[in-house]
Amino acid sequence: MKMLINGEFIDKEDKQNILNPFNGEVVDTVPIGDLGDAKYAIDSANLAKKSICDMSAKEVSNALYEACCELEEKSKKIAKLISLEVGKPYKHAIVEMQRSVETLKLSAEEAKRIYGESVPLDVAGSTDDKFYGFTKKIPLGVVGSITPFNFPVNLALHKIAPALAAKNTIVMKPSMEAPLSALKLAEILNNHFPKGVINAVTGYGSEIGDALVTSPDVDKISFTGSVATGLFISSRARGKKLTLELGGNDPLLVLEDANIQEAVKAAVSGAFSNSGQVCIGVKRIILDNKIADEFIDLFIKETKKLKIGNPLDKDTDLGPVIDENAAINIEESVNNAIKDGADLLYGGKRDNCFFEPTILDNVNMSMDLVANETFGPIAPLIRVNGVDEAIKVANDTQYGLQAGVFTENVNNALRCADEIVAGAVLINKASSFRADNMPFGGFKSSGMGKEGIKYAVEDMCKTKLIAFRQL
Repeated sequence: MKMLINGEFIDKEDKQNILNPFNGEVVDTVPIGDLGDAKYAIDSANLAKKSICDMSAKEVSNALYEACCELEEKSKKIAKLISLEVGKPYKHAIVEMQRSVETLKLSAEEAKRIYGESVPLDVAGSTDDKFYGFTKKIPLGVVGSITPFNFPVNLALHKIAPALAAKNTIVMKPSMEAPLSALKLAEILNNHFPKGVINAVTGYGSEIGDALVTSPDVDKISFTGSVATGLFISSRARGKKLTLELGGNDPLLVLEDANIQEAVKAAVSGAFSNSGQVCIGVKRIILDNKIADEFIDLFIKETKKLKIGNPLDKDTDLGPVIDENAAINIEESVNNAIKDGADLLYGGKRDNCFFEPTILDNVNMSMDLVANETFGPIAPLIRVNGVDEAIKVANDTQYGLQAGVFTENVNNALRCADEIVAGAVLINKASSFRADNMPFGGFKSSGMGKEGIKYAVEDMCKTKLIAFRQL
């Protein structure tokens, strides 16, 4: 597969194999771009600004709708590609594509709802003149999009589609672990916008990503990835606007008054979907001691029903993690937790890139498994006594992305909603829930800025004031 720059598909002699984590086979190759390719893409995006700004809001909206229709037509083929390059079960890849279509549709609708407002300039009392003002929203210019492997199409669209709705141009750098489906997305969008509006450059983050971050000709960076990389981007971004989604260590609180059956269903899905490679996945299960044993018995029973295997098998629930190094890191975290006193209740074994869904009891927040974000199918159980301790443990982390709480007591629900430090607190729902129109983004080390179409569009614009003095 090739890069896309200025409406042209560009290949290079230097290539990287994209491997299927299920069987190690080469799915395809992508060119390894260099600084020259990054500069060409940035220059092309800047030259294309006029072409998209000359489009009416209706024309931009229609172009996004047309791209949405094409994406929907090709959803099954792209879902298969996601399964091949990421190892995501096909049935979950189909869900990602359904959400991607919805994200693009929402962006098409939002392109027609970018409003300014009137400003009463006479409130200052410093003039007797009749002085009127209004604002208009104008595009930032060029948006750099740097995306991860785990949701290669939908997370890319959460950056690209709002940027296009606001009449920005794009240079995207997909993850080199899973660039193929993102390149297909870029190709589809390119079919409906002027050349140079959408550009996709494959290559290493230290070269292509850094070129986007440091270029004075890029006006905003939207990044999803690790805290360390996010902090490095902040130090290199030279004052440009940033949206940083830096992951989470999301808790699921199950209080003594919870519906246990519903909480277990949420825990199984939240902890093990996409083999735990979800930034808002359930990373810690905080259990009130009064219901812990009942929850655990049912949780193990339901986890045993999950099928591990070929991602393309329609019955597969868990595929491999992205590569063997990732699986080895998960294995080390689990083994270290066991050495430190955690009890292995289920799973715990690695086979190449596969890691079993794993349940650990008697975990505490001093263990690296939960002190940091573990990106794998791991369910650490932390026992507490009462809602006060549950909230304290939930907040005992550098992260603050999302949290789930199961309770049938409205007072406990409201306390958790108020006191848990997170960008979203979901009552009787797992932390892994995300609707594509909701404001999305965390507190503390989980990042800065908000995604979610309406909120992202606002952040992809700058505000200009226009004032008239009546003579």
